[in-house]
Amino acid sequence: MENKREELKNIRRIVIKVGTSTIAHPSGLINLYRMEHLARMLSDLKNRGYEVVLVSSGAIGVGAQRMHLAERPRDIEGKQAAAAVGQVVLMNMYQKFFQEYNYQVGQVLVTKQVETDKVMNYHARNTMNELLKNKIVPVVNENDTISTDEIIFGDNDTLSAVVAALVDADLLILLSDIDGLYSDDPRINPLAKLIDRVDVIDEHIEAIAKDSSTKLGTGGMITKIRAARYATERGIHVVLANGSRNETIEEILGGKVLGTLFLGGKKK
Repeated sequence: MENKREELKNIRRIVIKVGTSTIAHPSGLINLYRMEHLARMLSDLKNRGYEVVLVSSGAIGVGAQRMHLAERPRDIEGKQAAAAVGQVVLMNMYQKFFQEYNYQVGQVLVTKQVETDKVMNYHARNTMNELLKNKIVPVVNENDTISTDEIIFGDNDTLSAVVAALVDADLLILLSDIDGLYSDDPRINPLAKLIDRVDVIDEHIEAIAKDSSTKLGTGGMITKIRAARYATERGIHVVLANGSRNETIEEILGGKVLGTLFLGGKKK
């Protein structure tokens, strides 16, 4: 059988999405060890010639902790306030860690309108390409403080797929607290098997992507699959993997069979 993971050895432009559970403890406090390692890994990828865009969740969860809230806010005002606080904390930490390896970060906050508004789309694309050209690491998040029900992405899985399309990425890596797509919900069915590769995301694949949630984040499996579908339809490979191990990104780029690979179609 052809080893499809060999295709990942030749990619150069990568979008990496980290979920809240990847960079924060369940308490909402930043996981300093994991964030520092992430910055070191991405800096080394840049040293090796890769172009990297980071899509980072966590603003609301981290902000809620800094505001001493008992749990993640449920109302829009509470989420927006927590995001305003948490985004500053996250960017300060990313700046601190990347600076240790002589790289600068650039904050890019977008709303869902970037997908449909031609002018906004044009400027977002140009900004990120200019940052990449100047060896800056774009750190992208949804602009939660101004998003409303009409324009909200709702999760950064979708956002990361849109960003990957904007910058014409070769690969999108979705890191979360799950190992990949299973044949059934492994929390309920102990016989569920991890699916190594998906050639085409169809109704069957979406049907087995049963929704799930975590305490800090907002996305579920179905949102990840729909994000993967958006990206693969635009010729971008997608890997869904567990971000709890520091070696995950390196192993994926080395071609190791890890998580679930969704093969991108031909670039249009």
